[in-house]
Amino acid sequence: MQGAGDIKRRIKSVKSTNKITKAMELVSAAKMRKAVNKVLATRTYADLTWELILHLLKKIDAKHHPLFRENKVIKNVAVILIGTNRGLCGSFNNQLARKVVASIQLHHPDTVATDIITMGTKVRDEARRLKLNLIADFPKNDITQDSNVVRPIVNLIFKDFVNQKYDKVFVAYTDFMSSLRQLPHVKQLLPFSTDIDERLGHIIHEPIRQAQGQIARLDKITGFIFEPNQAEILNNFLPRLLEVQLYQAVLESEASEHSSRMFAMRNASDAAQEMVSSLTLVYNQARQANITAEIAEISAGATAAV
Repeated sequence: MQGAGDIKRRIKSVKSTNKITKAMELVSAAKMRKAVNKVLATRTYADLTWELILHLLKKIDAKHHPLFRENKVIKNVAVILIGTNRGLCGSFNNQLARKVVASIQLHHPDTVATDIITMGTKVRDEARRLKLNLIADFPKNDITQDSNVVRPIVNLIFKDFVNQKYDKVFVAYTDFMSSLRQLPHVKQLLPFSTDIDERLGHIIHEPIRQAQGQIARLDKITGFIFEPNQAEILNNFLPRLLEVQLYQAVLESEASEHSSRMFAMRNASDAAQEMVSSLTLVYNQARQANITAEIAEISAGATAAV
């Protein structure tokens, strides 16, 4: 058994760790509230823009823009992987990277080359550990303020897709379902297709989406008038739509990240408190044993003196 002094030092160390994890939990909770407010505020816009493009595809010829191009033979695929810059959030990045690996193995045979574009240093390291073909890494903030952050990625994938470097482009992120549950998800971004009816944050907001559909009535639009012309409108609108979708994926990921970190720190604080209680019990037992030994020595000495 360890001495009482050693146990006391361990108790002090664990209490200090508990203070740190508790402070980090409170910080993550504050960041989570900000991130959740941002993600809920933008979901309506991102959802309606996606519905608009789906209805637009039904009314115009898909040959009018390269972002509508669908190749029957898939040879090259790009995946944008949105993770975190910081750790201490459980298996957040590991689950997302493994979701991408599982998606690649399920949908794309060995003949398909998959390039990975990461956003976040921790998920970049995870992609390297899993030996994925990492071609680019972009910086990521704790709280993204506007869509300018994702514009360089949009410009990259837009250029590569138009130049037919990639046949499909996906985004892998963590869908924020609630503060207790986050789900890794892979969504196709390009090409735009009516076969893809997935929406960002689609899991818990179906009632809201139905209400939006009743307001917008996009399905009752019989045709579109383009001014000044269709090509100019699509060339400006579609990259913006791509930017909105990617920006929403970043916000979903951030809300999930801070929620995951908050609960990871809460679990760490609870574990530290349990360890303190356990060590306190061991310390009291060690202290009682020392007192008993001292009393026994005193009694033995008194007996020997008599």
